[in-house]
Amino acid sequence: MSGADSKLARKQAFFSKLIKLLDEYPKIFIVGADNVGSSQMQRIRVGIRGKGVLLMGKNTMIRKAIRGHLENNKALEQILPHVRGNIGFVFCKDDLQAVKKVISELKVAAPAKVGVIAPNDVIVPAGPTGMEPTQTSFLQALNIPSKISRGQVEIINDVHLIKKGQKVGSSESTLLAKLDIKPFQYGLVILTVYDEGSIYDLSVLEKSDQDILNSFSAGVRNIAAISLAIGLPTVASVPHSIINGYKKVLGVALATEFSFPRADKIKEILKNPGAFAKAAAPAPAAKKEEKKPAKEEKKPEPEAEEDGDIGLGLFD
Repeated sequence: MSGADSKLARKQAFFSKLIKLLDEYPKIFIVGADNVGSSQMQRIRVGIRGKGVLLMGKNTMIRKAIRGHLENNKALEQILPHVRGNIGFVFCKDDLQAVKKVISELKVAAPAKVGVIAPNDVIVPAGPTGMEPTQTSFLQALNIPSKISRGQVEIINDVHLIKKGQKVGSSESTLLAKLDIKPFQYGLVILTVYDEGSIYDLSVLEKSDQDILNSFSAGVRNIAAISLAIGLPTVASVPHSIINGYKKVLGVALATEFSFPRADKIKEILKNPGAFAKAAAPAPAAKKEEKKPAKEEKKPEPEAEEDGDIGLGLFD
């Protein structure tokens, strides 16, 4: 087989594998793979085995395979705008949280190389550095306060050396290497989630059931408030409109001779509030009386019973 034939065969195999995974798995993590080595990629594949499948490939081939499969699944077109940069697919079926946990945990510490954009802040802690006293000038060039203690350089205060999003310079890289600090962690980064035809951000997946319920409740309240303000009935506002209408009818009934059964009861309470207060008063007392025997049943002990018998005998 010639080189061209083998290359074509590999492309066909990739297309077939990708289309098979798109048909079999309804959920996909679109992940960024910057600074992820082959050995780390293999560990990730092993880590998600049984939960998902990781597939990497050239973006042009991925787009071509998806476009060719759109006639069978039109929803896949939403993935195309996200196929850019160094990305890959993690195919899942059910438990997205379990796969997300594995991906987030399988990261490798890495040194700060020159020219790399810092993914997080880097703070050099105060304390002994193990560096010889001749290195103080190097720290002074970076405006890092230091002193000589027990034959080595000691950093006086914590130093915010690199900010997130800042490009790592040669001086910062050299210092971190001297201190043997590997400040960055690299691994697959989940960029977007495709879930049975819907595309959403990872932050949506991180929301709890209570967060979703709170958001839904807030939305319903906002719709009800707007509907009541503009006088447009909706499913959310109708219960409030009914209650408000009932309050108005009740107010009219109390102010006039017009009445209805529920209004009659309110009128009776307003005419003779004392009678209703007395009728309601015994309820708490009854509850207290019911609780007392329970306490008396818990307290008795053998010694207490003997003391009671002795006291009665003396007074008899």
